[in-house]
Amino acid sequence: MDYNVIDLDDVPLTDLSEIENVPPDLDIRPVGEHLGLSEMRATVWYFAPGEEIQYHAHSEQEEFYFVLEGEFSLKLGRSGETEYVDAGPGTFWVAEPEVGHGHRNVGEERGVVLSLGAPPVDDPGLDPHSLDG
Repeated sequence: MDYNVIDLDDVPLTDLSEIENVPPDLDIRPVGEHLGLSEMRATVWYFAPGEEIQYHAHSEQEEFYFVLEGEFSLKLGRSGETEYVDAGPGTFWVAEPEVGHGHRNVGEERGVVLSLGAPPVDDPGLDPHSLDG
């Protein structure tokens, strides 16, 4: 692939609650799959008020996030060293491998977050409390 262009509205919405053993129960648009990405993952996540991605870490994958809509509370950092950060539209954050991260939509409206992850490996979430700092 030299290049590819898509419109977000052309990427079908996926309801993760319909996929067995895939938490969390959120809606996503897997834009990376539709762009044919091979070196990273790209996903747009949709959060109703109160919905969240719980605090977790990855063994290999670095993750980058950007808030498009909504108000979020972020939990970031290694176990025992976490901090909470408020994030609204225009906020970026990143979590290196083995660094805990999670976020909750604390607003009264829908929240939308773009995430990028690399490398695009099967790297299920780990409990950050079980990792040595």
